[in-house]
Amino acid sequence: MNIKSLLLGSAAALVAVSGARAADAVVMVEPEPVEYVRVCDVYGTGYYYIPGTETCIKTSGYLRFQYNVAGSPVTNSEGDDYQSLSSVRARLNFDVREETELGTLRAFIRLQAQNSGSDGAAAFEMDQGYLQLGGFLAGYRDTLWSSDIGGIEDGLPTDDDLPVGDFNTNQISYTFATGGFAATLGLEDDGTGDIAPDVHGKLAYTGAWGGVFLSAVYDETFNAEDLGPLTDFFPLIPGRDVDGSNDAFALKAGLTLSDLLVADSTLKVDGHWASDPTSYAIISGFTTAGGIIPSNPDLDNPTPGSFPLVLEWSVGAGYSQKFDRVTAGVSGRYGETFDYLFIDPTAPGGVTLSSAQYWAVVGDIGYDLTANMNVLAEVKYQNIDFGGVAEDDQTSGFLRFQRNF
Repeated sequence: MNIKSLLLGSAAALVAVSGARAADAVVMVEPEPVEYVRVCDVYGTGYYYIPGTETCIKTSGYLRFQYNVAGSPVTNSEGDDYQSLSSVRARLNFDVREETELGTLRAFIRLQAQNSGSDGAAAFEMDQGYLQLGGFLAGYRDTLWSSDIGGIEDGLPTDDDLPVGDFNTNQISYTFATGGFAATLGLEDDGTGDIAPDVHGKLAYTGAWGGVFLSAVYDETFNAEDLGPLTDFFPLIPGRDVDGSNDAFALKAGLTLSDLLVADSTLKVDGHWASDPTSYAIISGFTTAGGIIPSNPDLDNPTPGSFPLVLEWSVGAGYSQKFDRVTAGVSGRYGETFDYLFIDPTAPGGVTLSSAQYWAVVGDIGYDLTANMNVLAEVKYQNIDFGGVAEDDQTSGFLRFQRNF
């Protein structure tokens, strides 16, 4: 065997081996398709489709630092006739929606925690949680008496909007809406355990000019004998018309005018009347810097140590104006309470009855530092005069820094 034969044999062997390896080709695994998060623009900005579904979700909220000041009649631990405390609140909203053959199916959850002072203890709560299907709503949120219906925001155009009867409760309701008109009928759990709920009705109309609404509520279960002990603010117990019944009926109406005088302006006027004392006619009254003393209790489930101011009637008005990054507003409310029972040994029977004139004014100014952070300062003054039997007033306010997302 010569060298030429060896070279030819080696070449043949190499060709055979290469052919064998070519037959065993590597099979590449195809990557699985990935569904990226898609923008859902059906319900506005900020919504995204949950991957693998046709359900849209939006998360939002804010982080707020606030420095609060409240004047006399409150006192601090050092004996001064005022209080000043800081607070931090964190809020997170979840808004989930999808379309069904019965209309939009929605779930809304609001969670928040807030502390007061330097102890760091934060109260965590579900501030709202409700579901909607078309016009049907069931869950926990602002009472229908003070909630937004038909696109009209209830209350006056300042941060403290001087609300009458503003609290959260379990409820069910149905809203019929067409064009700018909306009509709502609802039932609310008053927390007494009685089978009869509070009954609400609300009519609203909105247009490019603003909106108007009319609300009515029937409160069946109020009992003035359950109001609890006297308070430190006044030696009073709320009285009630002597008609032998435990029910109350209340009406409220409001008007909103947008851009009436100049662009980016809002003018609001509202008023209410109640036949008897009811939770839907309470105003917040005096406050503390940390909200320690409850000032807006439920009359059906009164909180010991609280002083409910129950207005038989009131009228309110407010105006706000936006200038580029600055927003300024002022609001006021005037009304008269139901009769209160004073412990007065010099009067016949040891007691005397008197109603009070109540008025309050609020002013605030805000500035947008950036698109998602603003600063707000507000001052509030309140005066309560029981016709010479008792009188007091209070000035309070806050400075707030808030980051929205």
